[in-house]
Amino acid sequence: MLKKGSKLYSILTGTCPKCRKESMYLDQNPLHLTKIFKMHENCSHCGLKYQIEPAFFYGAMYVSYGLNVGIGIAAFVISYVLLNSSLKAAFISIIVCLIILFPFVLRWSRNIYINMFVSYDPDFQK
Repeated sequence: MLKKGSKLYSILTGTCPKCRKESMYLDQNPLHLTKIFKMHENCSHCGLKYQIEPAFFYGAMYVSYGLNVGIGIAAFVISYVLLNSSLKAAFISIIVCLIILFPFVLRWSRNIYINMFVSYDPDFQK
């Protein structure tokens, strides 16, 4: 499932979508909030420029919106339906989940967005 050539591997690990050999981020830990947006300019292995065009990652906001909606729905269903909590507690659980998962969703949305435009090249050797 997490083979090196799969898009899921690149999305979950934050590696270069073309060669999958280097992290796109200067600090791989998304919990370091001051460095969460810091990315390498290019991949040192294949030379892929991560910022494909100016303001490229603005499109990741749409992906982030979709991920946050999915997380909110999942938190509501688990809290309200499965755990039989009150409606107020269910909405509080949504807010708590979104706050806790914010740094991960931000990174995942960028990873998903760049993987929509760049494919893995298994023949790339350097």
